[in-house]
Amino acid sequence: MPWDTNDPSKNVFVNCPFDPEYVPLLRPLLFTIIYLGYNPRIASERSDSGEARIHKICELIKQSQISIHDLSRLRSSRKDEFFRLNMPFELGIDIGCRMGGENEVPQRKCLILAKERYSYKRALSDLSGSDIKAHNNEPEEIVREVRNWFVENENVHADSGTKIWESFNEFMAEFYQTRKQEGFKDRDLEIMPIPEFIQFVKDWLSPRGTPVV
Repeated sequence: MPWDTNDPSKNVFVNCPFDPEYVPLLRPLLFTIIYLGYNPRIASERSDSGEARIHKICELIKQSQISIHDLSRLRSSRKDEFFRLNMPFELGIDIGCRMGGENEVPQRKCLILAKERYSYKRALSDLSGSDIKAHNNEPEEIVREVRNWFVENENVHADSGTKIWESFNEFMAEFYQTRKQEGFKDRDLEIMPIPEFIQFVKDWLSPRGTPVV
């Protein structure tokens, strides 16, 4: 199954939180993108200390025709916690690339996710009128919303959201079992680098074929 990072039409820039609490959503999100035959591009795919993060993000956005922005962590949840501004900032960069004069990647498309469909309006009223999808912090819902968006906007012929969710759970069961046999401990799996996890997903899906895209 090919995932060509040199093909912008198959690259999906993922803008999301990187805290441990988001991992239960991030992993099924990445799995769904790969399952549908696309290649997730994410800021944490490389960590060169000499590379300015903003330059890396702009590069990934320019290399990706599709982007997914999860704004579900905009609001602080604990006392003295700051608002999470990275996600709306990166969304703004993406919209700027879409509306700018010369786009290296034409026909940009983006999916905006939130915990609740209209919760973002208090913080980003400029997005009023945009079609925001809600996942309610439910991993199965993020699979379904992402799958449905690709079907609607990319003309993808895909398995049902339920089928993809079941495949994800099958993968995770084998993932934990196999990694434990290889000597990975629970902590190793909790903080596994995202590029490593993505490669495990691709290796698992490759022998199973690819949906028609």
